Amino acid sequence: MTSIYLLSLGILAFVLKTGLGTRELSRRRFTLPLAIVAVVGVLYLRSIPTSAADIKLITVLGAAGVLFGLAAGALMKVRKTEDGSLVTVAGTSYAAVWILAIGSRLLFAYSASHWFAPGIASFSRSAGIDGSAAYTAAFVIMALAMVLTRVAVTAVRAARLADDIPWNQHQAAAGLRRRHSHLHSHAH
Repeated sequence: MTSIYLLSLGILAFVLKTGLGTRELSRRRFTLPLAIVAVVGVLYLRSIPTSAADIKLITVLGAAGVLFGLAAGALMKVRKTEDGSLVTVAGTSYAAVWILAIGSRLLFAYSASHWFAPGIASFSRSAGIDGSAAYTAAFVIMALAMVLTRVAVTAVRAARLADDIPWNQHQAAAGLRRRHSHLHSHAH
């Protein structure tokens, strides 16, 4: 369980450090979270419990992660600067969503080992949940779904704005590509 505390606090620290304030939107802002998600997935999801109850738990918490990610994405604005580059802007409400999501995971993990251990164990047995392995997988998937969804929302917003930016202004630095549909419309 200690690894879940460390993972959760590490994700929270990373997200707050790299997301709060006004930040230049670069390729790294997309690739680094995706790389972290891949590494965490490999480390923590080597075996996922597969009973029907475990899959239901994983699905519910994965969906919660998507919802938290949508909320975080909605609270992280993407805008153009005067020079035409893209930046993200996130403040206290963005931080509050992450703190709520990660704090609730930490509170559950602590409660499952301390305050409510017998009740959660009894519930898990009666529901057919494979104990800590299922909860660990579900909470890791929740965290990864939240990160991936927030990145996707930011990418969609950036792509929409990038369509309005002349090609020679900062798109390569932002890791965004211009659509070249006009190149194929010429008759040969």
